[in-house]
Amino acid sequence: MEEHAPIVPPLAARGELALTEEELISWGERLGRAAKAPLVIALSGELGAGKTTLARAICRGYGVDGEITSPTFGVGYRYVAPGSPVFHLDLYRLRGPDELTNIGWDDIVGGEGLVLIEWPERAGAGLPLNHVPIALQHLPGKPDRRLLYAGGHVGESRLGEHS
Repeated sequence: MEEHAPIVPPLAARGELALTEEELISWGERLGRAAKAPLVIALSGELGAGKTTLARAICRGYGVDGEITSPTFGVGYRYVAPGSPVFHLDLYRLRGPDELTNIGWDDIVGGEGLVLIEWPERAGAGLPLNHVPIALQHLPGKPDRRLLYAGGHVGESRLGEHS
């Protein structure tokens, strides 16, 4: 995969942001506009944390037109965008990494597209090491906000090279 300019906004390079849904969408759209394929973004967090909302915003920012559907029941969708195809995968229903072959995993994550993966922990060691990790969680006592962690542990050396 080729290296590219930083895609994680400076305020979140190795930190966290507490965001409303509107702010999360805005942040995701900015991330989508900055993204350069090939790129794999792993979106983790508990149910209702905002993973699909963020994925939709990234798709919009990247240039996907039309309806962006939650892939929960279909495992994944492919969208057309000006820069490359976009793959939005939801691995929640997979029992483990051994089922990745059934969805064309190697072709998707090894291709030239933007890949957004919800429930990436289901991929186990199949998740590319150079992915960009983003974690969302509910903020205790503030139901209208989500805590967003971006960059860091896995992609830190790649993102750090461009900071």
